[in-house]
Amino acid sequence: MQSKKKILLLGGSAQQVIAIDKAKELGYYTILCDFLSDNPGQYHADKFYLVSTTDKEAILKVAEEEKIDGILAYASDPAAPTAAYVAEKLGLPGNPSESVEVLCNKDRFREFLFQNGFHAPIACGYTSIEHALKETDKFRLPVIVKPVDSSGSKGATVLHDWGGLENALEFAFSFSRGHRVIIEEFIEKKHPYLIGGDIFVIDGRIVLWGLLNCHRDQNVNPLVPVGKSYPLALDDCDVQLVHQTLQKMVDKLQIRSGAMNVELIVDKNDRVWPIDVGPRNGGNMIPDLLGMIFDVDVVEMSVKVAMGEKITSNVCVGKPFYATHNLHSSQNGAFEKIVFSDEIEQHILKKCIYKKPGDKVEYFDNAAKALGIIFLKFDNKQKMLSHLERITDEIQVILK
Repeated sequence: MQSKKKILLLGGSAQQVIAIDKAKELGYYTILCDFLSDNPGQYHADKFYLVSTTDKEAILKVAEEEKIDGILAYASDPAAPTAAYVAEKLGLPGNPSESVEVLCNKDRFREFLFQNGFHAPIACGYTSIEHALKETDKFRLPVIVKPVDSSGSKGATVLHDWGGLENALEFAFSFSRGHRVIIEEFIEKKHPYLIGGDIFVIDGRIVLWGLLNCHRDQNVNPLVPVGKSYPLALDDCDVQLVHQTLQKMVDKLQIRSGAMNVELIVDKNDRVWPIDVGPRNGGNMIPDLLGMIFDVDVVEMSVKVAMGEKITSNVCVGKPFYATHNLHSSQNGAFEKIVFSDEIEQHILKKCIYKKPGDKVEYFDNAAKALGIIFLKFDNKQKMLSHLERITDEIQVILK
């Protein structure tokens, strides 16, 4: 009997379990690495190693011992460089490790943009608070201060004056694994929402344009995404500019295949500014949402690409009007329950609640502190946007 092909998955959080289950469904032997001993993924994978997904040499050792056939860092920015490094070392399917490193490091990404003719805000990286405090004359306000190596808006602050810079730097450094932060000019967008979502590349061409509106909760944290909606609120000419920008980036970086999580802005002068581009699937269950919209299994595509399987793209025309909302709290406490209004309940397709009664709940200052996600479907654009604008009034998080 022929033995199963082996896939090494980096990260076993609640949102990453779907990739483990999909790999098993496709007939692969699943090996999981995660540095958290209480990760849920270990109960789904065939084999588990308690190893940090950012420790490249330790992961390489596991990969060599297990004789893996593919490696996937599903929905994980920190683990993406590790997956690319291991794939390159072992001759497995993957993208150039140098390109993945560029995408996962915010100041290197800004340098890449400048050098290759993309629009990029003035930005500088720093390894000390003292150095950064001396260089405010390099920038025009507003600016954003953030770690160079984090995701989910962790450690990010927008400043409209320099008075809060020291606190913003301390906050950003607290989330940086490499102890490096970036200050960059904050670009004002002309459209109502930040452009976000996932694209998918096959043989160097983008075949899935999963571009979405990114919603924020201004009362909690204006930088942290609280949901997505489709279709994209952009003019056709702006959409075309975004497409051209992203395909040019894929070409320059020689990205061969896989998902990319993107954030972009179009300014009042019709210029496209790439803000963040991650070489991995988006978090907050974006692949699930895209599956509903485009009738395509993005998770399956991601697993197959990691294993070197040929994919024939069959992406359908997007169906309106879908959205997600990240359940969150504006205060700390112990979780009791979530109450949905009758009005919003009729639009909910699926609920994914991460917490159970008694679990710790924290103020929503980064994406990792979400309590769960709901998927919604509406009849028209006006109804969708109206509900999403007042959704915090229609959902009550009850804490003890």
